[in-house]
Amino acid sequence: MRLLYNLAIYFYVTLLSIIGILMIGFTLDFVQVSDISAILENIYTSYQINLFFTTVSLSRVIFALTGLLIIILAFSFAQVLTGKIQEKKTIAFNNPSGRVTISLSAIEDLIKRLTIKMPEIKECRSDVVATRKGGLEVELRTVLRSDIDIPGMINNLQDVIKTKLQEALGLEETISVKVHVAKIVSQDTAGCEAARKEKKERNAELKNPSIPFQGYGR
Repeated sequence: MRLLYNLAIYFYVTLLSIIGILMIGFTLDFVQVSDISAILENIYTSYQINLFFTTVSLSRVIFALTGLLIIILAFSFAQVLTGKIQEKKTIAFNNPSGRVTISLSAIEDLIKRLTIKMPEIKECRSDVVATRKGGLEVELRTVLRSDIDIPGMINNLQDVIKTKLQEALGLEETISVKVHVAKIVSQDTAGCEAARKEKKERNAELKNPSIPFQGYGR
């Protein structure tokens, strides 16, 4: 798989480089239209063979087969590249009963549920990336509440996430947890936001009051 992936990269780099060189050549008059016409004319008028009751140029047959091969390779390499991208969105390990894959989004949801339980964290967003060696790199963007020991709290957060992922996934590879504190809000700010939310809910109830015994028949 890795060999095909490298071949796909070299194939597209070579193809795009040839196209780029031809475009530059046309622009700087290094390549003339007459040169291309002479090459095509040579292909059409070279050695003739009989194919399907028709006389065609051998060069044209080779040219057509080369084009067909390029199309097949392009589709094959596209599938390889697509599969490679898909692999980066999951991690995999082998069980006695078969291979297991876990999406990185599922791991991000697990981290979100862990951070919700921590009162020191107001908001947390995670981004999980699988490394080439089979490990994980976790990046957290957090909004913390004030009046806390931030270094101690961050250290505890990293240990909790790392331990939980190792236990849940059974990973022996390295798990790196990076934390970025985007904002620190005060307890008063958090209380004001909760009060505003509660007031908004009360106003909604006043606008749409519930009717007692609604749904009961006479």
